[in-house]
Amino acid sequence: MKVSTEWLSDYVSLENVNAEELAEQITRAGIEIDSVENRNQGVSKVVVGYVKSKEKHPDADKLNVCIVDAGLDEELQIVCGAKNVDAGQKVPVALVGAKLPGGLEIKKAKLRGVASQGMICSAKELGLNDKLLPKEQQEGILVLAEETVIGTPIEEILGLNNKVLDFDLTPNRSDCLSMIGAAYEVAAILGREVKLPSPKEELIEVAEQAADQISVKVSVPELCSRYAVRYIKNVKIAPSPQWMQNRLMAAGVRPINNIVDATNYVMLEYGQPLHAFDADQIAGRQIEVRLSEQGEKVITLDGQERELEAGALLITDAEKPIALAGVMGGANSEVTEQTVNIVLESAKFDGGVVRKLSRQLGLRSEASLRFEKEVDPNAVIPALDRAARLIALYAGGAVEQGIVEAAGEQPEDRIITLSLTKLNAYLGTEISALEVKTIFNRLHFEAGDLPDNRLEVKVPTRRGDITRDVDLIEEVARLYGYDNIPTTVIEGPTTPGAYTKSQSLRRKIRALLANGGWQEVISYSFTNEGAGQLFPTLLEGRHTVKLAMPMSEDRSVLRSSSLPQLLQIAEYNRNRKQENLALFEIGSVFQAEEQLLTKQPRELQVLGLLLTGQRQETQWNVQGQPVDFFDIKGAVESVVHFLGLDGKVTYTADSPEGFHPGRSASVFLEQGTEKVRVGVVGQLHPALQQERDLADTYVAELLLAPLFDTEGKPVIYQELPKFPSVQRDIAVVVDAQVPAGQLVSVARDAAGDLLEAVDVFDVFTGSKLGEGKKSIALSLVYRHKDHTLTEEEITDVHGRVTAALEQSFQAELRK
Repeated sequence: MKVSTEWLSDYVSLENVNAEELAEQITRAGIEIDSVENRNQGVSKVVVGYVKSKEKHPDADKLNVCIVDAGLDEELQIVCGAKNVDAGQKVPVALVGAKLPGGLEIKKAKLRGVASQGMICSAKELGLNDKLLPKEQQEGILVLAEETVIGTPIEEILGLNNKVLDFDLTPNRSDCLSMIGAAYEVAAILGREVKLPSPKEELIEVAEQAADQISVKVSVPELCSRYAVRYIKNVKIAPSPQWMQNRLMAAGVRPINNIVDATNYVMLEYGQPLHAFDADQIAGRQIEVRLSEQGEKVITLDGQERELEAGALLITDAEKPIALAGVMGGANSEVTEQTVNIVLESAKFDGGVVRKLSRQLGLRSEASLRFEKEVDPNAVIPALDRAARLIALYAGGAVEQGIVEAAGEQPEDRIITLSLTKLNAYLGTEISALEVKTIFNRLHFEAGDLPDNRLEVKVPTRRGDITRDVDLIEEVARLYGYDNIPTTVIEGPTTPGAYTKSQSLRRKIRALLANGGWQEVISYSFTNEGAGQLFPTLLEGRHTVKLAMPMSEDRSVLRSSSLPQLLQIAEYNRNRKQENLALFEIGSVFQAEEQLLTKQPRELQVLGLLLTGQRQETQWNVQGQPVDFFDIKGAVESVVHFLGLDGKVTYTADSPEGFHPGRSASVFLEQGTEKVRVGVVGQLHPALQQERDLADTYVAELLLAPLFDTEGKPVIYQELPKFPSVQRDIAVVVDAQVPAGQLVSVARDAAGDLLEAVDVFDVFTGSKLGEGKKSIALSLVYRHKDHTLTEEEITDVHGRVTAALEQSFQAELRK
């Protein structure tokens, strides 16, 4: 918000305070001032002149010789090259010795042999932003109004004796998006009075009733709590007065005409946007505020046709939409040079619906900026009266009697109870009740005494940001002065920060895999619906979660598995000749209990793994070794072992959807007497590999929460063994369907504590063994922690293992 000090001084005295000092005080009180701009960029000795005559230069076709009356003792001869200069104009004249922005100094000169005693100036030469001028004044010299007095310094005419403060407002301080709001703030800081306009007292109405000319209806009162209009007839469209144009340009608003400028001026003054309709273009002389239907179209004032979604807030007449409520007016009811009668609108629209429409259309305006942050509901009528008064004064309009409005229940000033004990405890101060009430009086908040050292504070509706007692404490703090609040030592109990169990284990698993040569990836939680159904095993009958407003079709659902994204990353790398990949991701997947959501979806942490390519690359003396199922299973087992769950996690051959039917397994976790599926591991289905143009690719996915929640074996450090171990091998022939893991489990149970390690070191199938048979060779390591094992002990324990295998699987020792 750009605040002109010249305009601000209409409402609050700035005597003995310069703009820089004021900016410092406002910043210290909590609103940062980004800059202080001097509208005079270095103009001196430039006055209003009157062009008495214009003749062509005798030796230059593009130059004119003008005789100018600048209010001096003698007339000036000035050579001017501007196309639009003409006799009878009032123009800015830089006298000899004048200085202009950029260091330019005007001297006597001869142009093509003709003497020139000064310069007729354009707006740009005076340091003005010509883009903010009316279009007819953006090129050539600046032509001033006829009533401008000859010889007057141009600084007075164009309002250059003025500085502009740029308020950098936080979203909660929308009250300062107006000159009056800024005046309240400055008055509170300086401890001075606020002088407000009295539009109702100054407004003169004619006898005709406005209600006979126009009617209004609000179909959605919950989105438009007040809609009010005035009817003004017989207006004459013309430029607005120079002083109004100066103030608008200082605020960054381009003047257009006396009607539009009046509405913009009042919007900047009160923070209440207004809009003027050409009354003769309103069909049926009726206005309705309603919601749009799907596909309705409006051509806005910028000439763009806007197609609307259902639910946008519209202003319509009996036949058509005539404005986008709170955002921009329609071209079909625009005030033009032919306009005679106008309907002037002032309303309180819901900020949320205005913000939604503005964002949908990509259309931001000064009006929408204010409505989005919620305007003061009690400024609707004063702003309407103020604008009507200005239009009557500067456009010659006759304001018909009465306001035509549709209004619901209006909010009242908010009453908040403030404990002075709490205030001083928060601030570490000893501010008295009198001082606090004085501060509230400066803010124009009424404050009354209550028992128990409390105050009852009435907060006006213009300060919508103040809703609780802590907001009042902040107001006291900033006006009391942050520098006056004593420094105190921070006291109170401290709690050392720590990771939760889940956070700690996730970080440790990341380190475990990264140290093992795996690369971590991070992918989107959004995916397309097809990918969301690609690996449904862990969904277990639940549903994917669809987004209400997706960024695109490729990001339309929340993922229910991390594996589709890992496949996409593998494809991306393969296309760039990176074919040996070991990737992992720890992230969230999402599941819904029902197709149509009525309760919060579940968010689950998973570990996803992907392995493809070669574990050992081909070299001149080494044959390449491609990864296989046991590499990915080994990675899963390393995580399980790290969590101390070796005895509680089992693998069952399975063929989940999306996986190879013969090289995949489900991972189960023992929880009490039940086994719960916590993951899948295996090779991608050949058809899916072919579709993605991938080599043999192995993936795994584990639900982390049940693994973390299950109590694992604690890590116990043991002494290094003092006695030697003994290794024995055994090869047995069993049915081909018997998993090797079951033989290992039986061997452990049979050997007991003497068995230190058991590994499968060979699996053989062949016709010599018989149909449906295979040979599994186990290496067993025995050790006693207290003595060296004797031959008898070794023979006994090894015999128990052999007997257990024979009994459990009808195993035969292979000769």
